[in-house]
Amino acid sequence: MTAQDREVDGVEDVLALFARQPDEPDGGSGGRPDTDRAASGPGAPSDREPKPAPNPDAASPKPAAGTRRHRATPWAEARAIAARSGRSAATAPATANAPARTRRVPLEQALGHVLAEPLAALTDLPSFDTSAMDGWAVSGPGPWSVRPDQTDQADHPDEPAAPTDTRPTPTPTPGILAGHAAATPLPDGTAVRIATGARIPPDATAVVRSEHARTDSTGHLHAERAVVQGQDIRPRAQECRSGDRLLPAGAVVTPAVLGLAAAAGYDELLTARRPTVDVLVLGDELLVRGLPHDGLIRDALGPMIAPWLRALGADVIDTRRVADDAHALFRAITESEADLILTTGGTAAGPVDHVHPVLARAGAELLVDGVAVRPGHPMLLARLASGRHLVGLPGNPLAAVSGLLTLAEPLLRTLGGRVPQPAYHAPVRDEVHGHPYDTRLVPFVHRDDRLVPLRYNGPAMLRGIAVADGLAVVPPGGARQGDELEVLDLPWAAWADASASTDDGCFT
Repeated sequence: MTAQDREVDGVEDVLALFARQPDEPDGGSGGRPDTDRAASGPGAPSDREPKPAPNPDAASPKPAAGTRRHRATPWAEARAIAARSGRSAATAPATANAPARTRRVPLEQALGHVLAEPLAALTDLPSFDTSAMDGWAVSGPGPWSVRPDQTDQADHPDEPAAPTDTRPTPTPTPGILAGHAAATPLPDGTAVRIATGARIPPDATAVVRSEHARTDSTGHLHAERAVVQGQDIRPRAQECRSGDRLLPAGAVVTPAVLGLAAAAGYDELLTARRPTVDVLVLGDELLVRGLPHDGLIRDALGPMIAPWLRALGADVIDTRRVADDAHALFRAITESEADLILTTGGTAAGPVDHVHPVLARAGAELLVDGVAVRPGHPMLLARLASGRHLVGLPGNPLAAVSGLLTLAEPLLRTLGGRVPQPAYHAPVRDEVHGHPYDTRLVPFVHRDDRLVPLRYNGPAMLRGIAVADGLAVVPPGGARQGDELEVLDLPWAAWADASASTDDGCFT
């Protein structure tokens, strides 16, 4: 079966979009989770979300009817606007409504935070010459005379003591151990036992590993391999010198970063305050448990959004369900103290889609009002009078994911001071049909260095994204086999077992 055959059930939608007159409004029912029409096949750009109600306080002029498609913000531009807005908020002076964006935290509490300043070494690493191996510190060429209290009969078991040997039985001692003060200078031609990590005694020229050395009956040490000056010695400042920049500001504190910071002398780190988020799940039709019935459906976004935001570096204060009531929504938005308020549903122009009117009443500035992307066309980004932000996601689950990665991710990244990951592209294995005007975000998996698009990519579907490694950015018009597409990796893609089965009807 060819890629075209696999996606044939979506071709009619594409043709219908091409045939539509420019002033014909999009179909759809307002972005509600239970009413949006889902795409019928893997290549169908069928999430026809309607345009939002005109907002008299919008930053852009009121559009003429039927022109939303052409005034929607291009996808890449929308991401750039969100990133700039987060960066601006992060650098704004602290106020009562916007506390300081940085704080010092003990190392044991810093995991997952973001460095607010470069991590500079507070000491040389290592801070003195150390032994890289258990063995013998030697001075000069061998053989070496072992200090009398360092000889160990176990080093030469093949040389049993003669019955008439009158030498005193050697007493094994540990030699120079890690954590002890500097040893006395080592005279030329002598050797002393040394442990890994111990300070090299003055005048030592090399370390001979235990397995590469033997002692004879006269108490001399012999190397069984050639000895090179400086071997198995970690010189002072081999890794870094005091003051060297180890990591840039914006680096995420991982377990390895904690270890590096501790080694470099830190007890606490200056980190960016994690952005806080209030999640408002809108809709009277949503169930929190049990099976759908009587026109009610399960809330898929409530359980999904908060963990996703945490993976993006945010602290979720609360996930609240708000009825389809404009006054309740106004109170929830204006009373929130979070850096970001994230709503689900209600961003279109249905009879109970209250987000636009409520934002107008609250005096908010619309920074992005609709994005030329499928799914997720009616997403929005607003700045409230308090300086806080609101991201309005469509109610359909995959459309909401699109909004998370398009607007919430860049906003939270810059607000939290994170360094952006370099964008990368990869070739797509199969042809992917595109929307005639808008960017498409299509779930995919990596296979043999190629992107394999997944089925079940309609705006109301989660089956594809549940097994995906990320979203492929498909330009208007689609992509042919082998075309290089931009990749949006999911934050937990590395957690998944690459051998997990995704061939149960998910591939296109």
